[in-house]
Amino acid sequence: MSDEIDAALDAWWDTLSQALGLADVPADRDAILGLAGKAAHAVVRPAAPLTTFLAGYAAGRAGGTAADVAAAIERAAAAIRG
Repeated sequence: MSDEIDAALDAWWDTLSQALGLADVPADRDAILGLAGKAAHAVVRPAAPLTTFLAGYAAGRAGGTAADVAAAIERAAAAIRG
């Protein structure tokens, strides 16, 4: 990604995290974007936001740690691979 896109995503990440009351989000933005890309290309484009939402929801229910987020992303990616 370009520096401009990275800066915009960083700013949005901070803005949205604050708006949602999330002080410290234990997630790798690039891993989330990668999961969205996999879902968009392997399923259908609208699957991207659904996939990332459900992975995030699963991670939150599991405890919300960085390990929980990574595990949910991996399980969602595995489901995409079939």
